[in-house]
Amino acid sequence: METICSLDIQYSKAISTLLASPSPQALQGYFDQLLAKRQCSGIKIRQSNDVGKGVYAEANYMEGDLVLKDQMLVGTQHVSNKVDALVCSYCFRYIGSIELQIGRKLYLQGLGKGEGEEFELGTSKHIQKEGCLAESLHLRENHSVMAGHSDSDSASSSKSEDNAYLPLPKEVIESLINGELVLPYSKEFVLPSVISCVGGCAEEHYCSKSCAEADWESCHSLLCMGERSGCRNMEALARFTEHANGTNDIFHLAAKVISSTILKCEKFKAAQFKDNEPYFGPNALGTNLLLEAWRPFSMGYKRRWWDCVALPNDIDCNQEASFRMQMRELAFTSLQLLKDSIFCEDYAPLFSLEIYGNIIGMFELNNLDVVVASPVEDYFIYIDDLLFPKKEEAMEVTQPILKALGDDYSICCQGTGFFPLQSCMNHSCSPNAKAFKRDEDRDGQAIIVAVRDIHTGEEITISYIDEDLPYEERQAALADYGFKCTCPKCLEESKHCSSLEK
Repeated sequence: METICSLDIQYSKAISTLLASPSPQALQGYFDQLLAKRQCSGIKIRQSNDVGKGVYAEANYMEGDLVLKDQMLVGTQHVSNKVDALVCSYCFRYIGSIELQIGRKLYLQGLGKGEGEEFELGTSKHIQKEGCLAESLHLRENHSVMAGHSDSDSASSSKSEDNAYLPLPKEVIESLINGELVLPYSKEFVLPSVISCVGGCAEEHYCSKSCAEADWESCHSLLCMGERSGCRNMEALARFTEHANGTNDIFHLAAKVISSTILKCEKFKAAQFKDNEPYFGPNALGTNLLLEAWRPFSMGYKRRWWDCVALPNDIDCNQEASFRMQMRELAFTSLQLLKDSIFCEDYAPLFSLEIYGNIIGMFELNNLDVVVASPVEDYFIYIDDLLFPKKEEAMEVTQPILKALGDDYSICCQGTGFFPLQSCMNHSCSPNAKAFKRDEDRDGQAIIVAVRDIHTGEEITISYIDEDLPYEERQAALADYGFKCTCPKCLEESKHCSSLEK
């Protein structure tokens, strides 16, 4: 397969400029500005010759204290997870209602399809009266919840008595989706209403008009498949989306970075024209327009994806070169599909394979899992904690639904994102902080919490891996990140391993 990208040759100088490491002064200025904007007065980003960027405490933290709440630059929900969780495409907050979350999941499970075959909300013609809900849910008497359960019976343990999939009537599912049925106590779990995409596509939904507009302005307007999209070739975009969904949704993140950079640069150009200042195009990076639009992503540590992606366990070392070439070809195919979709000559360097590979590699090395707890799980726990007789009455309705959902009823929202401040945190096998969602954290922001007391001036570290693994396994896992850990724990265990070998 031919994977030579002509843009890499044509715009080699511009590409080198975009990928050049920022100066210490530029890096410090960017993060000082970002910290001030985020009102993060308790930490400081510093650069060192040994480990590069690092996050340091500017105040004392006690164990359990919130150290950092960081908003992602770009993120995406995993494609496979969209069946299980309807969330805001911008902030990842759950939206709709408990009934909609449950009904939509049952509907999509029944189709065996994902978000691509989304239905219109609120179009059901089947109206089910709330008073008839319990009667409709009792498909078979032996599968219904009978009276006589004690308060100690749990919703989850009752569900596990029979793991067989027990479908609900179509009318009940549609009535859940359309809000014509109200489940017991669901009003205790109020979620934001579903806001449609500005461009009219059915793929993205939001928790507020502000989130919808922010996503539209930041990147989605070029990647939307709705009637008001700014996409130049809708068929090509559909092919790109299908390819990313079927291979690696990290390509969605790369597309968002390129789209975001283009749209931001267009804003800068518009401001210049307003002030009667000229714009000189892609070969005149001295204007700093493209560089300024690219600046947030220039700060992340980068390597080409096919050079840094971890070698799978089933690939022998003698097959490594072939594997990495296949990854390069995969990225090239994705890039060509994206280029067919939204290419613009003014921003040609962004569509080079070198830039694309480094964007994906940045995600491979710096991304953080996005996890948001499911309110559906909280709802069933709430029902389970009710006292008799309220619990018994509620479970007459909820237990058949729980059985229909199956063992995966509590799957949370799962995705991946790039967080500019969190990505500066270095690794330690004995970290003093960790990524941890508290009960009050209901969106996709990165939450970093102290796991022990941290003193002013101390570096704040997290673990990139399972720090409880044996020394050799930890070092092998960290090799994928391109370094050998020399934290105090590793130095101590390294001495112990060396003494055993002697």
